[in-house]
Amino acid sequence: MTHPVAVTDGTFQAEVLEADTPVLVDFWAEWCQPCKMIAPHLEKIAEEQEGKLKVAKVNVDENPRMMSEFRIRGIPTLILFKGGEPVETLVGFMGEGKILEKIGPHIG
Repeated sequence: MTHPVAVTDGTFQAEVLEADTPVLVDFWAEWCQPCKMIAPHLEKIAEEQEGKLKVAKVNVDENPRMMSEFRIRGIPTLILFKGGEPVETLVGFMGEGKILEKIGPHIG
């Protein structure tokens, strides 16, 4: 069973930008209620899309550099990276269906 991978400022390059598959990055924080609500949806997506998509999580309180680098204004923010480039950005809570609808065209 695949779970979202915790990524830090230090591992972002290797885990996300140099990944062989598209990577959906969840920028979240412990205190954020919508972040907690979206987490089970991301767990399910990570499991169902295993091999086609990697799901990563960045705690913005512990990794502020990523937040400013990708100009994140609100959380949860999901950014889909493909070939090291951001190709889709989703802001706010949404269910699994809506997330897959948005990222589907970018994953195999």
